[in-house]
Amino acid sequence: MNNKEGYIFWKLAYELIADHGYRIIQLFENQKELWLEKLENKPAPIIRMLLHDLDWSNAMQRDIEFTAINGERVRRQIGRHELRVINIYVSQYPPVDEYQYRLSTPYVNSESNKTTVRSILLAMDEYESGFQQISALMQTDVQFPIKDEITEMDVDALKKTTLGLAVQKVNSEKALFMNGKPFITYILLIMQIAVFLWLQLHGGSTNTATLIKYGAKMNQLIYEGEWWRFITPVFLHIGFVHLAMNSLALYFLGTTVERIFGNVRFLFIYLFAGVTGVIASFISSYNLSAGASGAIFGCFGALLYFGVIYPKLFFRTMGFNIIFVLAINLIFGFSSSGIDNAGHLGGLFGGFLAAGIVHLPKKRKIGLQIFIFIISAIILWGSLYYGFSNSSKLIGEKSAISMAQEYIHQEKYDQAYDTLKNFEETGVNPSEKLYLILSFVEYKEKLYPDAKNHLQTVVKLEPNTAAAYYYLALVNLNENDIKEARTNAEKALKLEPDNQDFAKLVQFIKANGGQ
Repeated sequence: MNNKEGYIFWKLAYELIADHGYRIIQLFENQKELWLEKLENKPAPIIRMLLHDLDWSNAMQRDIEFTAINGERVRRQIGRHELRVINIYVSQYPPVDEYQYRLSTPYVNSESNKTTVRSILLAMDEYESGFQQISALMQTDVQFPIKDEITEMDVDALKKTTLGLAVQKVNSEKALFMNGKPFITYILLIMQIAVFLWLQLHGGSTNTATLIKYGAKMNQLIYEGEWWRFITPVFLHIGFVHLAMNSLALYFLGTTVERIFGNVRFLFIYLFAGVTGVIASFISSYNLSAGASGAIFGCFGALLYFGVIYPKLFFRTMGFNIIFVLAINLIFGFSSSGIDNAGHLGGLFGGFLAAGIVHLPKKRKIGLQIFIFIISAIILWGSLYYGFSNSSKLIGEKSAISMAQEYIHQEKYDQAYDTLKNFEETGVNPSEKLYLILSFVEYKEKLYPDAKNHLQTVVKLEPNTAAAYYYLALVNLNENDIKEARTNAEKALKLEPDNQDFAKLVQFIKANGGQ
């Protein structure tokens, strides 16, 4: 083995690392065997290089078999269904006996038939044909001039340069994942757990009134000026399972995003995605909602942005796992009821945009960042404009009833009346439940004729609504129609014989002349 072969070996390694994006995954102690990886290069994801004099072809065959076995281990480690390995020999002389047939066809690992080794020989007078074969397999030009006179110092200098470049690349890639220690993630986790405990102690995290009181997304209240409900839902959770799932997701995704983008950028991404998730829910659903899901999907969006900026590194490290988990979450969301998919998608998109606005630390792209900021501002303004311009469409009956019940609980009957009356006038086919609650509010506000009309509507829609007859009886009493009051009270008691309020009303009417 002379200096020329050593030079060719390290020069080829340098070219593959510097110009073709490969990285070293294994370097043997003798520094004469090298394994390189570039998984995104489908024709040649793995390259194995060996600097060794091959005297006999049977030794070459044994080494090809060894390469296939090692390649199979690599295939299993990276989770590939199939793997192609380019096996390059750098030798002073070719084997003395017949060897060409061992290189003419790929060798397939007999254990699984999933790892294929294609071997190429770079030896005396065969350098050019060897480079042509490598270029054909890699589908790119791989060739360099070879000096006539090469010293041992030249080889050592080239080896140091190559290994130094490999280390530098690894360190620069590692640095992309070390821009911040994830303490913001832990603060957010503590906050949402603390808020959950507070809800539990003050009415329960699944109690609608409690959720509304402490900031859940409620379209009606947002229309009334409570804009802070675009952010507070991010810190509320409905039930322990909801909290546990989001906390687990935040722990894994948040720490990753915070390490990549840094503390301040991560906080902006999380909150921006949370807000865009709530806005998306606001313009697409009238249901009450809460939870950090939009912000967590924003973490997915930020990682996808990282993948756009560094696609090779993304797919080599976490890309496929991130996309798979994201796809599973989206499929689960769209195949299950009661999940705010608009909030998830809004958060995902918002996280991507937020990551574009702040970009990556020490990698500023002012033009791109300004462009994404403008696009984000237009989208947010347009979404809010649409939401506030279509308020009647974005307040559903369930939302109107929930809001009215909360007002009733607070004895704000005028606001409950406005909420229900607005839906009656703008909604589609109000149900007997809405008319029943509206009539109760009208009774409290002493709007007896309106209450009577709406209670009669309830009876038409659902004749077996005992409460409707009960309140009709109360209205009749206020109109001094004792006979009609007794008739309606008895109907209510007949429908619900065990109801003490109904029984007491019947007795009261009888005792006051309703014979």
